[in-house]
Amino acid sequence: MEPIKEGATGAAVEDIQERLGSLGYTIDATERDEKTFGRSTATAVARFRLDHGLTLGDVVDAATWSALVDESYQLGDRTLYLRLPNFHGRDVRQLQERLNILGFSCGEVDGFYGAHTEAAVKLFQESVGTLADGMAFPDTFDAIERLKHVWGGKPANGPHPTGNMGFARAANVLETFRISVTADDPISRNVAGRVFNLAHATSDACGLELVDSVDAAATDTQAIILLSSAVHPLEEAPSMGAVVLDDTDTLPRRLRTALQGAREVPPVVRIDLPVGKDAGDGTFTIGDAQTFAVLLLDAICAAFDGLAL
Repeated sequence: MEPIKEGATGAAVEDIQERLGSLGYTIDATERDEKTFGRSTATAVARFRLDHGLTLGDVVDAATWSALVDESYQLGDRTLYLRLPNFHGRDVRQLQERLNILGFSCGEVDGFYGAHTEAAVKLFQESVGTLADGMAFPDTFDAIERLKHVWGGKPANGPHPTGNMGFARAANVLETFRISVTADDPISRNVAGRVFNLAHATSDACGLELVDSVDAAATDTQAIILLSSAVHPLEEAPSMGAVVLDDTDTLPRRLRTALQGAREVPPVVRIDLPVGKDAGDGTFTIGDAQTFAVLLLDAICAAFDGLAL
C-alpha cells in the first residue's frame, strides 16, 4: 500500500483516526471533522508505532496499518478458529488471557490463534457444556463474559494453579458445602467411593455425599460431581460441563470455572478420568484408584474454597 502521511485527506484518514481514537490516542477535533492527516494525527501514529514495537516514524505504512487493524479487534467482533494463516489480533490476545486465567492454558499470550489456543478453547467449551469444536463464536464469548468476575483484573501469565490445600482449609470446605458425588461406570464408582471415604476421614461433619446417580442427589445439594472413565469425544456436545483429570495443577481452576459457568441449579460437572481404553483388563489398579481419589478430593476442595453458589 502507498504510505498515508501528513497532508492526506479522505475516508482512509478518517478510518485511521477512528481506530487510533478507539485505542485511546488523542487527535485534534478539527482534524477529525475535516478528515485531514494533520500534526496531531501524525503524533498519534508515531506513538502507536512506538507502543507496538514498530520502527520509528509518523506515517501509516503496510506494517503500521496491519498492526492498527489487529489492535482494533475486540473479543466477539469475529468468529475465531484454527486456520492458516492464523487469526491474529487483540481479540485473540484477550481470549488467550482470559482462558489462561480460567485455567485453560493457551501457552504464551502471543495474539495468534494457533493449535494450543484451539485446544484450550475446546477444553473450555467442554467445561461449560457446549459443543467442543474449537471455534470461538458468540456462545463461547458469552460463556467467557459470564465468568468476568473470575478473570477480570487478574494477570494472564497463567495457568493459575490452585491446589495442595492445607488440612484445615479442606475440612472447612467439606463442612461448608453440600456436594454430591456419583459415577457412571465401575471404575469411576470405585474412585468415587474412595473420594467419599477420604472426605469423611478429613471431617466428621463432612457435607460430601455419595449418590447412585445425578437424579438421586438430595434437594439441598449445592453441586453435583459426576465421575466417568468412559470415552467422550470432544466433537460430541456434552449434556453438562466437563473437565479432564489431566493437568492436576490447573484442575481446581478448571473445575471452578465449570461450576461457575454451569446453567443448571445445582450445577452438574463431569470429571473424566484418563484410565485408558484397556483399563478393564486389570491394568487400572487399586493404587491408581486411590491416587485419583486423593487428587480429586484436593481439587474439589480447592475449587470450592470461597466459591459462591
